[in-house]
Amino acid sequence: MNAELLTIGDEILIGQIINTNSVWMAQQLNMAGISVIYMSSVADKKQAIIDALDAASKRSDIVLITGGLGPTKDDITKSTFCEYFSTHLVLDNDVLSDVTIFFNNRNKDVSDINKKQAEVPFGCKVIRNKNGTAPGMWMEKNNVHFISMPGVPYEMQGMITDDVIPELKKRYKLPFIYHKTILTQGIGESVLCELISDWEDGLAINEIGLAYLPSPGMVRLRLSSKGFDEVILKHKIDFEIEKVNPLIDKYIYGYESYGEEQPKLEYILGKILLDKKLKLGLAESCTGGYISHLITSVSGSSAYFNGCIVPYHNEFKHALLCVDNSVFETSGAVSNDCATAMVKQTLIKFNADVAIAVSGIAGPNGGTIEKPVGTTWIAVAYKDQVVSKQFVFGDNRMRNIQTTAITAMNMLRKLILNIED
Repeated sequence: MNAELLTIGDEILIGQIINTNSVWMAQQLNMAGISVIYMSSVADKKQAIIDALDAASKRSDIVLITGGLGPTKDDITKSTFCEYFSTHLVLDNDVLSDVTIFFNNRNKDVSDINKKQAEVPFGCKVIRNKNGTAPGMWMEKNNVHFISMPGVPYEMQGMITDDVIPELKKRYKLPFIYHKTILTQGIGESVLCELISDWEDGLAINEIGLAYLPSPGMVRLRLSSKGFDEVILKHKIDFEIEKVNPLIDKYIYGYESYGEEQPKLEYILGKILLDKKLKLGLAESCTGGYISHLITSVSGSSAYFNGCIVPYHNEFKHALLCVDNSVFETSGAVSNDCATAMVKQTLIKFNADVAIAVSGIAGPNGGTIEKPVGTTWIAVAYKDQVVSKQFVFGDNRMRNIQTTAITAMNMLRKLILNIED
């Protein structure tokens, strides 16, 4: 069974808000065994909505629509539904009761505009709104289900979870769709593809799809399959992951099960530090405290994070971390000598067991022929062991900062766990 997600609203098309609804719905539908094959957004214009509904009906079994159900004049989804399905609005007393209770509970009067929320297209299946005033509407045409819901995320989510998916499961025998993702760091997408090419060629035999999902500093490999036996699906994918692991094990830092929060390196590193009772200190030049931000985004990080120095100017690399001024004159601030000196002093300054130090040219200015924008030195230390490496990440400032942070945390993780590059 294929689904399509249609978002109605000029605010999406002009970039005023981000369409998080479609992302959430797609995840929920996949976990229910329904494949999403199309996502689109359309303006608050009657003909544009009708054209979008008509196009969707030709390629999908289910069309989930969000937005345009408010009480104001710019919300035209209900009237457009009436035109598309050749029907008219009628007052639904149950919905009117819901709306009245909603406002009474907030010590507010129900206005005539609010009462119009209780009007629904004649012939539709009404989806009661437990979290707001606009009801959902479920209509069918030519064996296609059209389900319209409010654009307010928590109102829509309640309808999907409590009404839409349970009803679809009741009506149809849905397959299982299973995804599992391998999380890698320290290897580019094209090199990764070459390493696992033969393995990837064999996936089709077991009806497993593979997707490469690159982002700053990492590549995710998502394996997907569909069928009616969940146990067999999971076994097939887990078996293939076991086969590919020896080829790329030094780049793997975790796995993501679909529908669960993606394991982040700051969480993984934090757990290792906590389990091993290690204290962390940071010295961040080119990242300006971004690594500290990631580390401290984890609840309980005070148990292992001692602090950070951000010596952005060379004067303070010398004053705060005792980097000899001769280093700046000979090797430069972006060098092995500087990063190594910084990380060693960070251990001392914070009385830490482990440390990270970074120094680089984030850009877009400051590069030279010898050291182009994106050149970064990362040093990590674990007690008396120090590893320092040079990278050239690229010419985008924010991407360089993010990639440096991810790479640095993974370098420290590997050093602690004694994982060789």
